Amino acid sequence: MGSKKTDSMDTIWPISPHTAAKHDLLRNYLGAWFAIFGQSSNHDKVNFVDGFAGPGVYAAGEEGSPIVALRALLEHSAVDKFAGTQFNFLFNEHDPQRLDALKAMVERLRYELGEFPPNVNLRFENRNFHDLGQDILGSMKETEVLAPTFFFVDPFGYKDVPLELMQKLLAYRACEMLIYFDFNSVNRFATAGNVDEHFEALFGTHAFTEAPASGPARHEYLRDLYEQQLRDVGRFTYVRSFAMVRGTGHVGYYLFFCTRDLQAFDKMKAQMWKLDPSGSYRFEDRLADVLVLFEAGGSTEPLKEWLLERFAGQTVPIQVVIDTVIAETPYYSGQVKTKTLAPMNRAGVIGGANQKTVGQFPAGTSVVFP
Repeated sequence: MGSKKTDSMDTIWPISPHTAAKHDLLRNYLGAWFAIFGQSSNHDKVNFVDGFAGPGVYAAGEEGSPIVALRALLEHSAVDKFAGTQFNFLFNEHDPQRLDALKAMVERLRYELGEFPPNVNLRFENRNFHDLGQDILGSMKETEVLAPTFFFVDPFGYKDVPLELMQKLLAYRACEMLIYFDFNSVNRFATAGNVDEHFEALFGTHAFTEAPASGPARHEYLRDLYEQQLRDVGRFTYVRSFAMVRGTGHVGYYLFFCTRDLQAFDKMKAQMWKLDPSGSYRFEDRLADVLVLFEAGGSTEPLKEWLLERFAGQTVPIQVVIDTVIAETPYYSGQVKTKTLAPMNRAGVIGGANQKTVGQFPAGTSVVFP
């Protein structure tokens, strides 16, 4: 067991607004994820891995990601229907004092909720994440297939998350990842030359050294490079980045969600749109160079313009339109018909084939784009 801190933070520290929002996102998505696999006849176990678990609590008593994840399962409205599925939670924290604090928080939760169900298994590790990942891989038999696994990777900074390791851990189809990308540090040091070893491991390539010297082009290059590496090296079909923008207007970091399942991709984006931004932060993305702010009731005007260009002159089945929006834009399925296509249809901007009522696009209809 290690005895040295791997960062300058105290054992327990104050929570930031964007961390609270990140936990809301995790809580809401896991609620849907646990429900899918908890009632699936195709899988009898699932895994949740928190690679940088922390102490489980913040300075004012707010709960950390491990407790958020446990509550998402144990307090789920349908948890009684999950008895046929084994839920394995792996909480890894390199700092021993923080790990002790986390264990105490788990015991407090156990006292509050009662003994955990027998199909809920907890494992604590006090390891460097890189070493832990290597051990997980080494312990698996050559023909073994990893059960559906959600990796929450939220490190301090940019070390200990080499892309090659992540690719091996997440090589199985049913694995997903929500990972913190410390853009602030990457932007500062990517071409400085003094931490190239760490950045080459992070990106899985030396191409970060070719980033423009400054300005928006540098920002876009580094973000897009990491996203492309997650696709190419990580072999994820669907990758989306969400920028956390501070009240000052500066990007502090990105969250990247990676999956091979279109339904999961849709559910994660739906949860992002339900977050309630504050004056101290917001989450945003871009669509064809147009800013998209994630907020409840947000505008779909950028999506309308994008659809007209994407499908210009085509008649497209409604499900193809929906799936394309999920796969290629920041928007999710619930924003396509009522909020986007219906007003376009009523205004005569688009038409409908096999359509009985203007503004409605049930299964079997197609959208006629000019």
